[in-house]
Amino acid sequence: MTETAKRRPGPRIEEVARVAGVSKSTVSRVINDEQYVSAKAREAVHAAIAELGYSPNQAARALAGNRANAIALVVSEPTGRVLSDPFFAGVLRGVHAELAGRHMQLLLMMSQPNDPGDLVTYLSSGHVDGALLVSLHGEDPLVPMLAEIGLPVVSGGRPLGATVPFVDADNFTGALEAARHLASLGRKRIATVAGPKDMAVGADRLSGFKRGLSEAKLTANLVAHGDFTPESGARAMEKLLRKAPDIDAVFVAADIMALGALQVLHAQGKRVPEDVAVVGFDDSVFAATATPPLTTIRQDVEELGRTMTWRLLAELAGEDGLPPSLLLPTSLVVRASA
Repeated sequence: MTETAKRRPGPRIEEVARVAGVSKSTVSRVINDEQYVSAKAREAVHAAIAELGYSPNQAARALAGNRANAIALVVSEPTGRVLSDPFFAGVLRGVHAELAGRHMQLLLMMSQPNDPGDLVTYLSSGHVDGALLVSLHGEDPLVPMLAEIGLPVVSGGRPLGATVPFVDADNFTGALEAARHLASLGRKRIATVAGPKDMAVGADRLSGFKRGLSEAKLTANLVAHGDFTPESGARAMEKLLRKAPDIDAVFVAADIMALGALQVLHAQGKRVPEDVAVVGFDDSVFAATATPPLTTIRQDVEELGRTMTWRLLAELAGEDGLPPSLLLPTSLVVRASA
């Protein structure tokens, strides 16, 4: 009998993944005793290996040729929002730049917050090796569902109620600097158009703003929330002016909301910055072209995308000692609005 005839084909890694109900990459991480695999998924893989008689060494070798060589960028926002907000375009540019020359494909996917089942099924079927998650709201069920199947993920922005690796701007310090700048101008009735209550970015920027006013011995009770759209910025600004017509400054937690706030201020005869100073956040393409040009807190959105991608690829490569979270610096950009 020839040597070839003696070698009977054993079960493939796809079979182990199918029997365990997880992805091929999860099987690899269990075999290599890597992190970010739930106890349930780990037990299922071990049980499948035992049932099929799969050698861990064979599985590890086989996996090298079974990578999808693709990652997903999953955005938890409606398609219209993604296409109109320059934040997402900047993240996408950064992700694409980091992938350049790596022979990795990128899939852009939109998540339905209340029903991510179809998305999770696709991501667990071996089409991708990992996922980048952007714009998570609340305790998004997508995060624990992906953890359950053992798919490596990195979040862009600090997720609420989850312990997955993340990369974010230093939102607290950026908002703190915005509040300090407005207080340094001698403004006393400083309001804020804060971000969504169900996102960590909204909470962190609001906390930084309140800290800055506390340092200046000013009250921080003029708060209205928006959802990172111009329309919500306009509604919040109208609400603040009804409550306190004597507002002399406002920190708006995103440039895109500041556009709406500026429209309301102009419509109500408020001069910017003479009557009301305005500071935004992001330093997006909207900031320099606003009327007047917007003082804002700069965050490097492309670097955010690049760093998220680096962190995910490093985990997929099995690098040790990776930080669970990374905060990127922000800086104040002074223009004509404050």
